Amino acid sequence: MRVLPQDLTPGLARAGRALAQINSLIISEEAGLTRQQVRDFEKRVGSLTLDEKTRLQKTLESYGVVFIAEDDQIGHGVRKRYNASKTRQLKRWEDEGGQPGENDY
Repeated sequence: MRVLPQDLTPGLARAGRALAQINSLIISEEAGLTRQQVRDFEKRVGSLTLDEKTRLQKTLESYGVVFIAEDDQIGHGVRKRYNASKTRQLKRWEDEGGQPGENDY
């Protein structure tokens, strides 16, 4: 189950980024935010609009982060979309075929 964008907390954002092993500069650029906005949000010294939280969440999800909503039995959290075996398989597929060539457009 996904966490709704308005429920994206600084802790979930920080945990998701750590899980994806992506630095704040890459995430901020892809989400259309500044690096300082991401850092401040994660440190709870700044806030993001609903739209900014949504963009940040979608960017983290594009790196394989899954947000888990809180329910009656457990709290909210994050996890990887793929287990270690699937991650290795995806990496192997990405490395097949050698270097990409230039397009003939």
